[in-house]
Amino acid sequence: MEIVFATAIGLLAASGIWLLLRPRTFQVIMGLSLLSYAVNLFIFAMGRLIAARAPVIDAAKGANPALYADPLPQALILTAIVIGFATTALFLVVLLASRGLSGTDHVDGKEQP
Repeated sequence: MEIVFATAIGLLAASGIWLLLRPRTFQVIMGLSLLSYAVNLFIFAMGRLIAARAPVIDAAKGANPALYADPLPQALILTAIVIGFATTALFLVVLLASRGLSGTDHVDGKEQP
């Protein structure tokens, strides 16, 4: 499972970086979104990838803490998703305003042939 998860993070990060290097504004915004998703998955993986386990340790039962997931990265990811969604919406509004003012959506402001 870790190999599949690491491959997914790598593909998201590579696709995000490739889109960041494109000349059009919408592609740059999508690249930032993909890169933020890759970082979110990476942070989520730091809380251990364990299926069907409780996220909180019950100390009264004397449970082994190595068998439980850490809930802090999960809370951080939920916050990052909300902030990322709001930031993407703001970027799209700025994209539309920039395109309306300049007439092009290229990052450098020059139309490519």
